[in-house]
Amino acid sequence: MASRLDLTLDCADAERLAAFWRTALGYVDEPPPPPFATREEWLAQFGDDEEDGLGGAWLCDPEGSGPRLSLLEVPEPKSAKNRLHLDIRLPGHGTAAERWARIRDEAGRLAAAGGTVLETFDGHHVVMADPEGNEFCVAAGPA
Repeated sequence: MASRLDLTLDCADAERLAAFWRTALGYVDEPPPPPFATREEWLAQFGDDEEDGLGGAWLCDPEGSGPRLSLLEVPEPKSAKNRLHLDIRLPGHGTAAERWARIRDEAGRLAAAGGTVLETFDGHHVVMADPEGNEFCVAAGPA
C-alpha cells in the first residue's frame, strides 16, 4: 500500500491563509478526528497552552482525493524562498492557447483572492505567492 501525502504550511494567520487555499483548491474545513467534536477539543489532548496565541486550520479535498492541508501558526516569519512549493494543475485538454487562457484566468482569480503574481512564463505557467508569500505555480495538467 502506498503512503498518503499531507502538506503542512507554517504561517502567521491560519484563518487568512485557509480562506485563500479554500478558494484556490476548492477545499473545505476538515472535521476533527473522531471522537472529538471540535478542533479545540482535539488540540487540548496535546496540552497546548491556549494563551500562546498560536492556532491552525485544517483543510481537505471534499472528494477525498487530494492531500490534506494543515496551516499551523508559528511565531517566526517566513525568511527565505520555499524549498518545496505547490503546483495547481488545471485541466490540460484543448489547444495550447486554450490551456494558457485557463492558466491566465486562474492566476487572475487567485490574485483577486489575495495571491500575488511573481513571474509569468508565457504559454506555460505562472509563479505566484499566497497571502503570506509561499510560492506556488499555476499550470496545465496532462491532457
